[in-house]
Amino acid sequence: MKAAIYTRISTDNQAEVEFNSCETQATKIRSFISSQNDLEVFKVYSDQGYSGASIERPSLQDMLVDIQNGKVNLVISYKIDRLTRSPKDFYQLIELFEKHNVSFISVTERFDTSTPSGRLLRNIMLTFAQFERELISERIRDKMAERAKKGMWNSGNTPLGYRRDNKKLVIESKEAEIVRTIYDEYLASHSVARVYDKLKSIKMFGRKGLPLIKTNITKILHNILYTGKIEYKGKIYKAIHEPIISDILFEAVQSLPKEEYQKRSKLFMYTLFPGLIHCKECGSIMSSVFTNKIRKGKRVRYFYYRCNGLAKRDLSYCSTRYVSCDRLDAFIIDNLDKIAKNQQYLDSLIFTLNYSPQDMTEGFKPNGDTSTYSSEKLREILESIVDASKLRGKSEKREIVKRHIGKVIYSKETIEVKILYSESAEAASAASTSSATSAEIKSSDNNNEAAFRHASTAQSRPTTLVRNEIKLDLGGLEPPTPSMPC
Repeated sequence: MKAAIYTRISTDNQAEVEFNSCETQATKIRSFISSQNDLEVFKVYSDQGYSGASIERPSLQDMLVDIQNGKVNLVISYKIDRLTRSPKDFYQLIELFEKHNVSFISVTERFDTSTPSGRLLRNIMLTFAQFERELISERIRDKMAERAKKGMWNSGNTPLGYRRDNKKLVIESKEAEIVRTIYDEYLASHSVARVYDKLKSIKMFGRKGLPLIKTNITKILHNILYTGKIEYKGKIYKAIHEPIISDILFEAVQSLPKEEYQKRSKLFMYTLFPGLIHCKECGSIMSSVFTNKIRKGKRVRYFYYRCNGLAKRDLSYCSTRYVSCDRLDAFIIDNLDKIAKNQQYLDSLIFTLNYSPQDMTEGFKPNGDTSTYSSEKLREILESIVDASKLRGKSEKREIVKRHIGKVIYSKETIEVKILYSESAEAASAASTSSATSAEIKSSDNNNEAAFRHASTAQSRPTTLVRNEIKLDLGGLEPPTPSMPC
C-alpha cells in the first residue's frame, strides 16, 4: 500500500523551530509507517511557509495530481490541521480521496476515515480547529482596536511620507514633500490628472522610481492619517505620529466637488470579455470604455477595450492603447469557431498536449501513460463559448464565457486565449447557472441550442480540485484606425 506523507508549516519562522519543522513531522510519520506491515512511503510532500486556510499550495497540488493518477493509496499527516484548517476544504479533499479510493490517517489523532468513529473524530477536530482560528482572529481584531484607541498605527503598507521605526511612523522628509505637493496642487487645480502631470514634470516619483499612479494619488488625498490621526472601523483617533499636513488643508481638499470623470465612471457592459482582456505590453487589464460620435445627425456609441496603463499613468506609458470591442470580440469568436470545426487541428493539438510536454498548459504535465485531454471535450468547450456569444442575455453569455476562458492576452501582433480545461470549471457552473440557463432556453431556437449545450456540458462532469489551461494562439489583429480620446 503506497502512502503519501504530507507536512506543512504556516510561516518560515516556524519552519526553523525544531519540534514543529516539516522534517520532524515526516520523521514521526515514518516511525508510524515502519510499525505497519503493509505500508511503504511513496513520496513526501512538504509545504513550508504556507497557511492552512487555503489549498493553493504547490506540494498539496502535486499530491492531488498523483492521487488522480492512481499513484497513492493512503495520505498520512501529523495532524488534521496540517492538511487544512478549513472544514469546507477538508470535506472537498476527503471527497476527492474517497472518489479515488484513498484513505486518510492523522498520526496524532490516530483515526482512519474509513471507519465511522474516525469520521466522527475528524468532524470534532475540524470544528475545534475552526473555533481556534476564529478565536485568534477575534483577539487580533480586539488588539488592533486597542492600538487604534492609543493612536498607534496598525501596520500594513507604510504610507508614502513615512518610514517605520520600531512599529511607529516617522516622517520621511523627501516623501513628505511629495505628499504636500499633491495636496497643494490638487487644491489649486481640482484635478488628479494635473497633479499627476505636475509630479511627473518635476520628477517627484514614488519609492520604485516610477510616477505615482492616479489611484494612489486619490488615496493620499483622502487619507486622514496625514493629519496625525488614525481611522479604524469608522472612528477617528488622535495618533502619536507627527502630521504632514494640517487639518485645515485636509478639510479644504475634502470639501471640493468630485471630479467630472467620476460621474461618468459607470458604464453599461456591452462587451463579451469584460475583465478578461490583458495588455501583453504592460500587463494591465484592458477595461471597457466608450465614446460618442455623431453620424448622420444621430449619436452613435462605440465601445473599446482600453489599456488601464493609460488611465493610471499617461498615453506614453503603453503603445497598445485601445482596440475596438466589436472587432476583437468577433475576431476571437470567429477563430474559436474555426478551431472547433477543424478536427485535424484538434487531434494534432491534443496529441501534442498528451505526449509532448510544452509550455502550452498550466497546472500538471500529462505523461504518455495517461491521456488527460480529449479533442471531443475541447471541441465541446469551444462550441459552448461560440454558442454563448449568440445568447440574448448579456449577463448569461458573459458568465458562460468566464467559466471557459481564463484570460485573453492582446497585442497588435498576437492574440492568445487561455481556455480553462478542467472538470471543476464546468461542473461548478452546473448548479449556479441552472436557473439562468433554463430561462435562456425559452428565448429562441438559437438560444435553446447554446444554453442546452452549456448545461449538458457542465452537468456531465465530476468535480476536481485541479485546474488546467490550454493556450490558443489566434494570430494578430491590427487596432482600428479611428481616433479615440483616452
